[in-house]
Amino acid sequence: MAETVRRDARDDLFLDDDENEDTQANKYMFFRIADESYGIGIRHILEIIELQRISQVPDMPSYVKGVINLRGKVIPVVDLRLRFGLPERVYDDRTCIVVADVSRTTLGFIVDTVEEVIEIAENNVEEAPKFRTQSGKDRYISGMGKVDEDVKILLDVETLVRDEDVQAIAKTEAVD
Repeated sequence: MAETVRRDARDDLFLDDDENEDTQANKYMFFRIADESYGIGIRHILEIIELQRISQVPDMPSYVKGVINLRGKVIPVVDLRLRFGLPERVYDDRTCIVVADVSRTTLGFIVDTVEEVIEIAENNVEEAPKFRTQSGKDRYISGMGKVDEDVKILLDVETLVRDEDVQAIAKTEAVD
């Protein structure tokens, strides 16, 4: 028989303030692509894995590298370097896959290297500048985080995968 535990409101006085807050709020995992550092909200990150064999899927854009089998689950993989229109490079031992949950879809993002997790206070995040670019690269940027003297680019992972090609390959996940 389950026992019911009742808490008195006074018990909350002894809780640390951090226990009452979202521990993932304002935390970003940063990774490097080429010479730039990018961050994704940690709430999206499921895990970071080493590069593994990727099965190609025909008739996909070059940045959709294919799918991987991660513990029995088929996961689409996007090379962020190619997604941003940067030149392809040979993968090395620092290249890894960041597995993320994006709108209830599990995706892998290939990055050059993972850097660190940083907490950036909400008041240190500014709206992304509205550049006029032909490539539309700025559409993936959710904001600019100020960390000491540096400015960190914060990505909106949902817009990274909000196109028909990525959506189509993501449907492979629903098949299993």
